Amino acid sequence: MKPHFLTLLTAAALTIAVAQTRAQAPVYLDVNQPIEQRINDAMKRMTTEEKVALLHAQSKFSSAGVKRLGIPEVWCSDGPMGIRDEVLWDEWEQAGWTSDSCIAFPSLTCLAATWNSDMAALYGKSIGEEALYRRKNVLLGPGVNICRTPINGRTFEYMSEDPFLNAQLVVPYVKNVQQNGVAACVKHFALNNFEVNRSSANVIVSDRALYEIYLPAFKAAVTEGNAWAIMGSYNLYQNQHCCHNKRLLIDILKSDWKFDGVVISDWGGCHSTDEAVANGLDLEFGTWTGGKTWGRSNSYDNYFLAKPYLDGIKSGKYTTTELDDKVSRVLRLIFRTSMSGQARWGSLCSDEHYAAARKIAGEGIVLLKNDRNILPIDASKNPKILVVGENAIKMLTLGGGSTSLKVQRELLPLDGLRNRFGAENVTFARGYVGDTTTTFDGIDTGQKLADHRSAQELTDEAVRMAKDVDFVIFVGGMNKSNGQDCEGTDRASLELPYNQNNVVSAIVKVNPNLIFVNIAGSPVTMPWLNSVPAVIQAWFIGSEAGNAIADILSGDVNPSGKLPLTFPAKLEDVGAHSVGEYVCKPSFKVVDVEYKEDILVGYRWFDTKKIKPLFPFGYGLSYTTFSYGKPSIDKATMTADGSVTVKVDVTNTGKRAGAEVVQLYIADLKSSLPRPAKELKGFKKVQLNPGETKTVEFTIDSSALSFYNDTKKQWEAEPGAFEAIIGASSADIKGKVKFELK
Repeated sequence: MKPHFLTLLTAAALTIAVAQTRAQAPVYLDVNQPIEQRINDAMKRMTTEEKVALLHAQSKFSSAGVKRLGIPEVWCSDGPMGIRDEVLWDEWEQAGWTSDSCIAFPSLTCLAATWNSDMAALYGKSIGEEALYRRKNVLLGPGVNICRTPINGRTFEYMSEDPFLNAQLVVPYVKNVQQNGVAACVKHFALNNFEVNRSSANVIVSDRALYEIYLPAFKAAVTEGNAWAIMGSYNLYQNQHCCHNKRLLIDILKSDWKFDGVVISDWGGCHSTDEAVANGLDLEFGTWTGGKTWGRSNSYDNYFLAKPYLDGIKSGKYTTTELDDKVSRVLRLIFRTSMSGQARWGSLCSDEHYAAARKIAGEGIVLLKNDRNILPIDASKNPKILVVGENAIKMLTLGGGSTSLKVQRELLPLDGLRNRFGAENVTFARGYVGDTTTTFDGIDTGQKLADHRSAQELTDEAVRMAKDVDFVIFVGGMNKSNGQDCEGTDRASLELPYNQNNVVSAIVKVNPNLIFVNIAGSPVTMPWLNSVPAVIQAWFIGSEAGNAIADILSGDVNPSGKLPLTFPAKLEDVGAHSVGEYVCKPSFKVVDVEYKEDILVGYRWFDTKKIKPLFPFGYGLSYTTFSYGKPSIDKATMTADGSVTVKVDVTNTGKRAGAEVVQLYIADLKSSLPRPAKELKGFKKVQLNPGETKTVEFTIDSSALSFYNDTKKQWEAEPGAFEAIIGASSADIKGKVKFELK
């Protein structure tokens, strides 16, 4: 049957109409067009009011889009260890959803303890998929601030004390978050190394320390990881708040590093419209109404980058130059994420994500001591085990500030140990009572932790039960309460809280087979160390904590973690407390904090000053043993535009397969400026079967030899003699080889 003439005419007209519609469609909607062209097209269609509305929050975790043009909102989520539960529009209390539970991944100190960029990539991929499934455009993490002092309340949220280690791990983390179409917002830029007075402390630091210690991980995230967002920090630097700091945001981030992403304020980190406009802030979150008060219905319109900014533009106080730059950055973020045109779905609480959390935790747990080879515990012999300690039964995924999570499940250490060694073989004694709070921001774990017995009664019970078992596993450490590992406060001291030291000392007198499991995001002192045969550093390891700890103690996983932090014997040994200044008393006035230890942070301080720590940076044991050959170098000299290769053979001399982290440090043997005794410039994690040998290679170029010359305002590799140092830790040196830069 032939088509009717009118039918043909109608079809032709429809084809023409569709073609005309496509031709007239906004370019910014066409995902096949270059992003910059889409940005320019969208900006031409926006009013000034719509542009300003794009630059500040409309709720606790979202900013407005442009509904008229079909440009969606931007939704952010804490945080670096899991996707935070949904909160009410303008409250911190949870919204009451039943579909917003998540997996808690290990703390970033645990990730850094893996010394494995593959684990960083797996972490980023997994948490990015969870963020995508929850329709988040921006993941507020990872945190890469340097762990200058172990009593910083947020140490557990960051990675390490070393800029090179942080830089090597942040790049794969960022890339793999963003492959999901979710922006990684690297934080907190910069010099946020304390919590008390975090909004009123003005950091005084040399340019050398700034460039050599505190900026490298951020630079790597931007220039190598292509991070789409950066979060400013609360503190001040050069007497300007870092969320609108000209030196950091304009001169360094956007000019020197060519950052084309969005600078987001920390929540409440903006303090001035003038500075926010001029000094590089793009997206403002969390400011109280007018920066001063709570609770007005139009509070978001009174943000510094809201009505005050719009009024200033209309009055001629501000030009639109800065406005258009900020808007283009926010649009670029949107076109990279929710309007990228790529179909992505993500996944939430999947078996693969639980497996990833468990694997990362297993690689990050550090075996600190293992006298008499007491570990691993052979489950086939049905040993009788007493588990002691509140941290064996307390959910630690809740609390701590922005890392607090509403998890789908959290397998506790006691349950993990019972699953692995048999419930009939594992008994429990409380040992100590810490913080029995089980609620945070409206989430209640449902646990009943109250115990009104005295410290002596708890100790006596643990000692009595310890006499009749083969092993005692003391699961202690810190929690995420105020004064411990917690945002907004710093730790009260390096000591273990809640009478734990006394309990450990009492138990080991009646049962010498005691294994101490330290669940904490930062170092603690261990006055009983000489009498306790085994210690593992378990960090905060999230949903799979019980399984991961059981994996290590049973030997199902051979520990391969290495410390990313120096564990000092006492706080006074740390540079920030020995010669530096550390904020410890709350103040509403601006307080100067000078980093007098300068570039000597962490092991740099301990090695250079020859101070013996409790456990050194890079340290960690295995259930097997490794031997190192003599390191060699392919040539004794190198030129500034060349490189040298250092090689070393590593052999598994034990009876179990295992992984060793081979570390390369560089020492400048003669420098015109003071330098640390040595600096980490390479590491590789190598898996070896019993009797197997592998050759590990490191390539060194002039950048690994450079220091920042703050007089010349440039990086400089000074000709002369250097030493490549191979170590199993910063203190366990396996070999050295000299070379010369010409």
